[in-house]
Amino acid sequence: MKNKFDLSSIVLFVGVMMLLAAQLLWFAPATPAIAYSDFQRLLAAHEIDNLVITPTRISGELRSDEAKATLPASDAAAFPAGKPPYPFTAIRVADESLPARLAAAGVHYRGGLDSIWGDLLLAWIAPLVLFVIAWQFMLRRSGGARDFMSIGKSRAQIYLQQATGTTFNDIAGIDEAKKELQQIVSFLCHPERYRRLGGKIPKGILIVGAPGTGKTLLAKALAGEAGVPFFSISGSSFVEMFVGVGAARVRDLFEQAQRQAPCIVFIDELDALGKVRGANPVSGNDEREQTLNQLLVEMDGFQPNAGVILLAATNRPETLDPALLRPGRFDRHIAIDRPDLNGRRQILSVHARGVPLAPDVDLGELAARTPGCVGADLANIVNEAALHAAEADRANVTMADFDEAIDRALAGSERKSRVMNAQEKVTIAYHEAGHALVAQSRAHCDPVKKVSMIPRGVAALGYTQQVPTEDRYVLRRSELLDRLDVLIGGRVSEELVFGDVSTGAENDLERATTMAWHMVARYGMSELLGLANCADDGAVRPAPAGADGPHPAARTAQLVDDEVRRLLKEAHERVTRTLAEQRAALDRIAARLLEREVIEHDELLALIAGTQPEDEKALNREITQPATAALTQLPAGGTLATPALAADTSRQAYPPQCSPSR
Repeated sequence: MKNKFDLSSIVLFVGVMMLLAAQLLWFAPATPAIAYSDFQRLLAAHEIDNLVITPTRISGELRSDEAKATLPASDAAAFPAGKPPYPFTAIRVADESLPARLAAAGVHYRGGLDSIWGDLLLAWIAPLVLFVIAWQFMLRRSGGARDFMSIGKSRAQIYLQQATGTTFNDIAGIDEAKKELQQIVSFLCHPERYRRLGGKIPKGILIVGAPGTGKTLLAKALAGEAGVPFFSISGSSFVEMFVGVGAARVRDLFEQAQRQAPCIVFIDELDALGKVRGANPVSGNDEREQTLNQLLVEMDGFQPNAGVILLAATNRPETLDPALLRPGRFDRHIAIDRPDLNGRRQILSVHARGVPLAPDVDLGELAARTPGCVGADLANIVNEAALHAAEADRANVTMADFDEAIDRALAGSERKSRVMNAQEKVTIAYHEAGHALVAQSRAHCDPVKKVSMIPRGVAALGYTQQVPTEDRYVLRRSELLDRLDVLIGGRVSEELVFGDVSTGAENDLERATTMAWHMVARYGMSELLGLANCADDGAVRPAPAGADGPHPAARTAQLVDDEVRRLLKEAHERVTRTLAEQRAALDRIAARLLEREVIEHDELLALIAGTQPEDEKALNREITQPATAALTQLPAGGTLATPALAADTSRQAYPPQCSPSR
């Protein structure tokens, strides 16, 4: 038999006890009481008058101080100080001779009835009404009576067919995952097709993927397609501050689902509920662990939940308990990766259904310009493009609107109001020109789509955007070396032109160092270290017995650091030769950036080749003048003063989303 503790009953019991204490303490009779024997004695002494006699009580007055003084000390102390008469009360004893003795003593008396309504109203009803009012106020402040009366009940929302408004037609770019769930729908609609061959439907399906890849959207589509009751709840809704609530909600959820079987139960953000047990050594009885234990029992215990399919989603599968992931509980794992080029094109077409597009919009080009973006990112880009077109009061969304939306999504909104002096502008122009020129000079680098020195977002002072020609999953050593060159191209450009460097290359150097370290320590791309994977896994390996000198792990780490510095030094030398040989092209790109702030791909190629038409060459000579004028403002020796920039060394001028290495 299950013991269920209702919180409202506990609170009500405490409230009643408080009312009882208040009645005993505050509503005790205020009139002093005397013994019946003392009443008879005082009556015989003619010290009593004005009596009210009820079936159970006698009330009256003492005539003098002498009468009070004859009472026992404990009773006399109960009378207040003052002048007579003194009211008193006594419990009536069955005495048939009382009326005769009252008449003989000449006492004025009258009869009465015992009425409890006045005392009851004062002692119980009024406090109880106040208590109910306060209780209702507390319920409203805490979210309603359901939160207290149903604290152990499941909060899952039930959806029926088409209730979510989402179907598999609204999903694109993740065809494999969609096919897996379509099989579940087929089993629910035609179970005999599978049962005749002994097939059993999976008990649990775990959807794993990065944030924004469409895990919850898949669940909504399944709810719209399955045609069976669909329970939806978040993993964080199980665990509360009260012990045992999470396990009770799990039991109640599966009891409801069993009554609605066949049905689907969807738990979003499963990692909030299913983390590895024993991770918190301080707590010996963690509420989250009790909830997880109950979930494990419900999924695969002695009492099977036939017809209940558990669907869960998480972006942190490494934190889940192994007992939760084994076959028999989550039989099938569906991994959702970031969409490829075709997937991004399909996702863009889905989100652009209700958006009027101009004839110049090419979804294929937009998909190529958004590598690494997930479905949520692409939906945001389409929405930002529509907002930009609406702000410009256009009838449809043009390619220029999508260009601005991509720049806003990847690098942030424009900040043309940011005031920079001439030195900073020239530095940024040459820095971005160095990135772009090196990228176009390397055979294994993605082509440059756009170069900009317009400040965007919080810390981006400029960026060089590259568009990959295809999705790549494996990179060769020569390709990584070319990308390494592009990362330090901005820093080398500053050294070559100004003879000094700025803090703008902080993020470039950080990522270049990380890339070189991975090449040496993880990918085995160092001739000195060979094929060994030297990545530190956190394990401490003991030194061999009798070994002299530093620990082997320390020697290996020193070799890795030396190889990383060697790769960066060689990249620095290669980039220096490239920029020195193409110094004229570097100057042309920087000058055009200072004039127009943005350079597109075709214009960049023309500037590098120096093949502009005559009118463009004349324009080039004109726009070079501001750059020359800015350069003349530099200190003697042609170096760039950097104290203004050095004040904020944590600033990252080139965000990873727009980096050349992407």
